[in-house]
Amino acid sequence: MGSAPSLGILNGTACSTGASAVVLLNMRDKDGSGLGACSGTLLTQRAILTAAHCVDGDVRSVSVYLGSGLPIIAESFVAHPAYRSSGGSTADAAIIIMAEPIGRTPIPLLLGRDARVGETAIVSGWGRTQDAVTATLHAGSTTISAVGGTLLETQYSANVSSVCSGDSGGSILVSEGGAWTIAGITSATSANVCNTGTNYYVGIRNSSVSSFILGIVPDAARR
Repeated sequence: MGSAPSLGILNGTACSTGASAVVLLNMRDKDGSGLGACSGTLLTQRAILTAAHCVDGDVRSVSVYLGSGLPIIAESFVAHPAYRSSGGSTADAAIIIMAEPIGRTPIPLLLGRDARVGETAIVSGWGRTQDAVTATLHAGSTTISAVGGTLLETQYSANVSSVCSGDSGGSILVSEGGAWTIAGITSATSANVCNTGTNYYVGIRNSSVSSFILGIVPDAARR
């Protein structure tokens, strides 16, 4: 989707990683060569939500970095079967499965209602900032500008936070019942540079996406 297939947070704030449910994912091919980095969000102690384009193509292994210690090699990963890398896809969702519990508090899925235009949201990820700082967890607030049947959108502005390279697969969060919940998966931007244009997120309420997630992670928390 869009022209930036590997979406850090612009205008955001560096976060403590000690208990964060947002993790860094590093992809490698069969020879162990690096294929880029994405972000992901814990759904359960052993399941991480990310974007399908992060594990597409020649990816054969995924390692998970929690902010300290050594990366942990994932047991397996699966992309939404309807995902297509060309021409854009509203099925840009994937699940990373870990062999052992990670020991962080997961974030619930927002399934009880749609996200709302004008609603304040949080974006977070391990990608670039406007200063090109990478592999540091940042988060910041933005406003949802459009809600469709399959996608959510936010607009870049100097007054709000925005996603950039390395944030793909992270989540856009909205508040529900006093808790932050996952409303969408960071998928793409409309421009090759981060400080302009529209950001796109695959909506969790899309029935195809929610069915895929719950089919693999039936014990994922939801609101």
